[in-house]
Formats: sequence, structure tokens, C-alpha cells
Amino acid sequence: MSRLTSELDGALEDRAAKGLRRERRIVDSAQGARLHVDGREVLHFGSNDYLGLAGDPRVVAAAQAGAARYGVGAGASHLISGHFAPHDAIERALAAWVAPCANARGLLFSSGYLANLAIVTALVGRGDMVFADKLNHACLNDAALLSRADFVRYPHRNLEALEKRLASSAARRKLIATDAVFSMDGDIADLASLLALAEKYDAWLVVDDAHGFGVLGDPPKAGAGNSGRGTLAQLGLANERLVYMATLGKAAGVAGAFVAASDSIIETLVQTARTYIFTTASPPMLACALAASLELVRDEPERRAHLFALIERWRDAASALPWETPPSATAIQPLMLGSNNEALRVSDELGKRDIWVPAIRPPTVPEGSARLRITFSASHSFDDVDLLADALADVAR
Repeated sequence: MSRLTSELDGALEDRAAKGLRRERRIVDSAQGARLHVDGREVLHFGSNDYLGLAGDPRVVAAAQAGAARYGVGAGASHLISGHFAPHDAIERALAAWVAPCANARGLLFSSGYLANLAIVTALVGRGDMVFADKLNHACLNDAALLSRADFVRYPHRNLEALEKRLASSAARRKLIATDAVFSMDGDIADLASLLALAEKYDAWLVVDDAHGFGVLGDPPKAGAGNSGRGTLAQLGLANERLVYMATLGKAAGVAGAFVAASDSIIETLVQTARTYIFTTASPPMLACALAASLELVRDEPERRAHLFALIERWRDAASALPWETPPSATAIQPLMLGSNNEALRVSDELGKRDIWVPAIRPPTVPEGSARLRITFSASHSFDDVDLLADALADVAR
């Protein structure tokens, strides 16, 4: 065995000893409240399929029709010959739907990771500065590092600390980057105040709304007709210095991501963003599926109404459990367990009861804050929530 291989094996053994080893589990069914995993059916609370659209027959049918017409691959990058009519149509529809500024344009990416790398590296570079919330998703951090701009992280949602850093910066260009809904805690950024700071200090504000798009927006009332437009819409924000990114594999139930922003920003990404220029376009069949999904997000607000009712039921039940449940009005409901081993133990105990809730450990979350990341979907029922709460109460005894 070579020294290099031995070092890898030693590091892997160390991870396992610290309770940080991760295992892939084999799913053999469509996404839903119940999955076939490793040969048995489980009640599932670990998906970001917040509206239950990943397995919706209408979305599946749209993908099938798209495959029949356009094939299963784009064949080239968007700037060569891989930009299809369905790509163009869904970019226009998504930009009009979230409307982060007047006359916004949209741009598709194969993943949110690629989209955030594109945004940050295209807008800032050497001599510039990126200011990022300390609990941002890893892809925003990686984007800042790859941009070669100076990278400053401020304490979570601490706007006073952020302003001090902005005020003391002599950078040529400034960019504030934040999750809208923080993926492990479920809390929401103070985007209105962040936008005010961006205006005051002449900065871009990049908003990663991966977990807000399709879920947040106007009040979730059946018949509202315009729900799910995301966190900016919920807060009534629009501005030309906003750069909005959302993923399409969570509430939208399909795959990929998009950026919506002013024409100047989108055209800059098209012309200069390496993760756009040098990537084969996503299959047009997925754009067809997304068109169907967006219709359902717009036209079936009862999905969101049910989701929020489930969340309310969970919050009531969780108050009787011995573990901390931080405030969250979103589909992400963390159960704080502290140690890695305790998170694994509780997750394993639930698994014995055919309930799957993943244990989340560092480096995904800070040391000492291991948790169960419980996520709810419109495909869950009230009985499902009660089963989870009863099982956790039993594990806690």
C-alpha cells in the first residue's frame, strides 16, 4: 500500500471514529412520503420535495413528452447548439414569476452549485470583496474563494457586524451573499435590511432561495393564484442590484437551477460565467417537466396550504419533546441533538420503526450542533406527522 493510500485510509478511519462517516442508501421508488429503501418501505422525512411534485404524474408525463420530441440529451452547451425552445420558454417564465427586478431575465443552470459559482465569479474578482453569512450553503463559500475576491464571513444574521465590515471596506466592488432560507436551520434572512445595506454601500445582493422558491411567497391560501414566488415576493422586494438564484430539484420537483436578474447581469453571465459556457446544457425534456411543474406551483396553492398546516401540527407536537426545536416557519424543522453519536442513535432508532430522518453532522453544521433535519412535504398527511412525533417520544423515554 502506498503512503498516499495509507493517508486516505487513516483519514477515513478517523472520520468513522468521530461519527462522521456517511453512507448512501439505495432508493427504489419515486420520491414521496413513503419510499422503498434498502428493500423495505419507510416513512420519509428527509427530502426537499416540499410540494410533492417529484412524482406527480403530470410532471412525469411532460418529461416523457419532452423526451419523445427532443430526445434525452441536449448534445452541447447552451452557446453551441444545446439551447432548445423549452429552455428559452422556461427561462422567460421563471424570470417573470419571481420578478426580482423590472424586466428581469432568467438563465438556466444544471445545478444550484454551478449557478452560484457563475454569479459570484462573474461579478467580482481580485480587488473586490464578498461578504457572506456564516451559515450560507457551501457553494456560496466556494464561489467566493474561486472568485479570488477578498472573502469576509459575518456572524449569522448579524447585520451590525456586516455593516461594520462594509463600512471599513475599500474594495472596488462589493457583493453580499446570503441564503434566503438557511438549509439546516430553516430560518429566514432579513433580506429587506440586507438590501438596504447593499443600497447604502453600493453592493450586489445575491440571494440563494433554494429552499424558499415554490414554498414561500404570497399567503398560502387556496385560489390565491400567485403563491410560491419565493422569499423576495413574500417580503415584497425587487431591485436591480438583486441577483436571485433558486434550485429546481426541491419544491419544483425536477432538477437544475436558475438565476433571475437584470439584463446586464444575465448577459454578463452568458458571456463570461465559466460554469455556464463550458457545461453541456441540461436535457430539454427537463425544461418541459419544469414548465408543467411551474403551472402546478402557480395553480395549486392548496399544496402550500397543506404543507404549512403540517408544519403547524409538528410544532405543536414537538413542544412536548425533550430536544430543542429552533424557531422555523419553513418546511425545514431541525431537532437539535448536539453530539454526532446522539444524532446517529436517534436516527437509527427511528429507522428501526421504519421512519427515515437523516442525521446531519459537521462539517454540514457547526461542531456540537448535530441534529435531525426533519423536512415536510405536501405529500405527507397529518397521521404521518403524528407517527413521527409518537416515535420520537418513544425514543426519548
